[in-house]
Amino acid sequence: MIAVLDTNVFVSSFFGGNPRRIIDLWKTGRLTIGLSPAIIDEYNEVLGRLGLAGEPELKEILDFLALGAGIIFTADPPDLRIVKDDPDDDKFLACAVALTAEAVITGDKALRAVGSYGRIRVWKPSEFLKRPEINRL
Repeated sequence: MIAVLDTNVFVSSFFGGNPRRIIDLWKTGRLTIGLSPAIIDEYNEVLGRLGLAGEPELKEILDFLALGAGIIFTADPPDLRIVKDDPDDDKFLACAVALTAEAVITGDKALRAVGSYGRIRVWKPSEFLKRPEINRL
């Protein structure tokens, strides 16, 4: 399954909980993470702003990303205008569309308000982890 992670899920994974469980699904090959240049830029910007650059978990994740393990990348996602309350969140849906992902996982209220776009469902981390197909992986 391909999923796109909003920045709040990616960054929150450093602190444990459901976001960490989602990253663990990725690390164990049970989930493929979709990325685009805009998403990577935002991950880096927020991690730097929060001062997480020295965290061992970050090094492990960056090493895993560098291997290309469990990721799929789009260099040119479509230009979409879907998230009315926060257009900056459109990049996550655009990436999902370009990669035919099944899910966008987020804690962001504006992005969650979309609910779904085509066959892409927007999930809170806790909802995503309850899906039967995730528990069968």
